[in-house]
Amino acid sequence: MSDWRGGLRKMQVELGETVRYRLFPEQGGLCLNESLGQSIRLSFTGAIHCVACDRLTKKSFNQGYCFPCLRKLAACDSCIVSPEKCHLAEGTCREPDWAETHCQVPHIVYLSNTSSVKVGITRETQIPTRWIDQGATQAKPIARVQTRHQSGLLEVLCAQHVGDRTAWQTMLKGNGEPQDLEAIRQKVMASCKEGIADLQLQHGDSAFELLEDAPETEIEYPVLNWPEKVKAHNFDKQPVVEGTLMGIKGQYLMLDTGVLNIRKFGGYEVEIKVAA
Repeated sequence: MSDWRGGLRKMQVELGETVRYRLFPEQGGLCLNESLGQSIRLSFTGAIHCVACDRLTKKSFNQGYCFPCLRKLAACDSCIVSPEKCHLAEGTCREPDWAETHCQVPHIVYLSNTSSVKVGITRETQIPTRWIDQGATQAKPIARVQTRHQSGLLEVLCAQHVGDRTAWQTMLKGNGEPQDLEAIRQKVMASCKEGIADLQLQHGDSAFELLEDAPETEIEYPVLNWPEKVKAHNFDKQPVVEGTLMGIKGQYLMLDTGVLNIRKFGGYEVEIKVAA
């Protein structure tokens, strides 16, 4: 039996033949792939520390922030979810210096196959981590842009012709049928041709680099068995979560008793016991 204790953060991922997952890398790392098929017990101690300032807080917001950080940090602002409404572009950003390093950098607009085909965005440096965190089995870049704001504008345009959401319960019931992302890319780009031309006119031709030959990435997850029904565990209602670890996909642990979204409980201090 191995024992671990610490504050949860989203699982560290590494793309390989199958994705490798680790918790507590600062402690050497608990490799969860090696725990597949084993009994695992996660016990919430009752302590929550803000993932930004480490303040002890009674309630967590936005995947791990205390209320003061939620109110003041640009990372918690609404434009993180809706980048087309970028506050830096409007001159109302909470932290312009933070935005320079996180938003004013190259972003990739992509197609991925999660519960279905969707369009998404991410910083170029977050590939393939972003795709793995969403539970994508296929992903293909379709454009490189210079800022997060621009990526949001292109995403909104593309979302008129392809989805931009993941149905997480469907994603956890198994891998979807393989999709021809290149054919979908061609169709979406043709449908968005006039809109893209308008964006290039407003922001400059170099701001939107359309990628016609970007390679597609296929992703396999460590799963022994898919759940027939998806029941979510919640530390706020049930401080002890235990069962046999049957698989990992996205940022979810799939136990035979239900699934646990690790990212949702950022900052929660837990004790983890793994037994063969």
